[in-house]
Amino acid sequence: MSHAGPTAVSPSHGLDGDLHLDHYGGGKLPFVSLGGRGVRLRLAERGGAAGEPFEVIDASGGYASACLGAGHPAVLRALTRAATDLGYATDEIESAERTRLLAGTLGSGGLWCDHFTPGDYHAAGRNSGSEGMELAMRLVLESRYDHRRLRPDPERGGRDLVLAFQGAWHGWTGALTPLLNRRHFRVGLPQIAAGGPYGLAVEHLPFGALEPLLEFFARDGGRLLAVVVEPVQGDAGLLVPPPGYLRTLAALAAEHGALLVADEVLTFAKTGRFFAMADEHGPIPTDVTVIGKSLGMGVLSTSMVIARRSLAVRPSGAVATSDLRPLTCAVIHDGLRLIEEEKLLERSAELGAQLAELLGREVLDRFPGTYRGLRGTGLLQGLELTEDAADRLRDLRSHIIRAGCYVEFMAGAGRRSHGLPYVFPTMRVAPPLVTSPADLEELVAAIQRGTARFLGDGR
Repeated sequence: MSHAGPTAVSPSHGLDGDLHLDHYGGGKLPFVSLGGRGVRLRLAERGGAAGEPFEVIDASGGYASACLGAGHPAVLRALTRAATDLGYATDEIESAERTRLLAGTLGSGGLWCDHFTPGDYHAAGRNSGSEGMELAMRLVLESRYDHRRLRPDPERGGRDLVLAFQGAWHGWTGALTPLLNRRHFRVGLPQIAAGGPYGLAVEHLPFGALEPLLEFFARDGGRLLAVVVEPVQGDAGLLVPPPGYLRTLAALAAEHGALLVADEVLTFAKTGRFFAMADEHGPIPTDVTVIGKSLGMGVLSTSMVIARRSLAVRPSGAVATSDLRPLTCAVIHDGLRLIEEEKLLERSAELGAQLAELLGREVLDRFPGTYRGLRGTGLLQGLELTEDAADRLRDLRSHIIRAGCYVEFMAGAGRRSHGLPYVFPTMRVAPPLVTSPADLEELVAAIQRGTARFLGDGR
């Protein structure tokens, strides 16, 4: 019996169409993936459309997770080494590979010691960004209880308020939906009770607006248990806060005794540095930081929760099968070493400036009826659509993909309070760190070409 490889399967068959749960309400893209290498994917039309397979530059990085592209030799070597030699030790016993990873990142002289003072933090791993944020919220909630007696802590037990931000996305699990202000993600799902000794309320403010933030802390700072923030809001439309905003937020949280939780699942290794919670003065201190996506180097779904040592959960209350297994640690360690050795973060800052300049000149300026704004940092750029284009988003995206660039769209923040403008869906352009300057030019040319075809003007 012969076994055909994936490219031998006719893309017109749509073999998984009825078997794979559709998260898109019937709006899945009309393409089949036939594989890829580096920053390029091979696609074909789904559903019997004529035409040969075609190649695209991946400007999405697999939901912004494949920072080294596809099939990188360093990742393949790490996987082989881990599968062959490292075994499958759980978190109940010490693992040499886990120790090597954590010492090399959070220990004295480690990669991240400027951001997390050695000795002040510990870390755990989870399967995904959503699970990492779940653990972060668990640490927040348990900070107000006596773990031995399981009673409210005399000092923190009365804190019953969490601050989140309009348009935020922190994950889809039940404990995280209260952090999202959009009704679409919350209606019909169980909510955390607001009253009683175990209650919790969530208030949402517009991201980046200073006056509402100051008013909130003046009014409710004494009740505040935690602040949960993305340093760059992803799903809201790649919203970058004004200079000084994140440092002011951190100072206010510390002044009022509230924990600061940074959701860096998307921003990790995307902004020209490992962590986006930083400014010209250096790293901005946090109590909990969650990283993911790029952390798995495009081959693993994983996340890491880095928290102050004073934050913990009740014994056995957060055991996870996926807590920094040796294979996961090997891929992360070797990938981070490659990023450092090849100076990919420094390079990405330069490439990000080139990408922003190209997108502004060749796309935003040329198509004012389709795009109304460009913003971002590093290799994390966003083109916001106009209202007219937003109504035809799927058609626009398909044209751009067929023109040679695979892009994703974020939902946008929608209507915000305090008189801030509506934020429409936004194209996320976040190619892998290994993208070349020539790739960027080709990528932007494909977006331009696809947009022109979408408009039907032949430019």
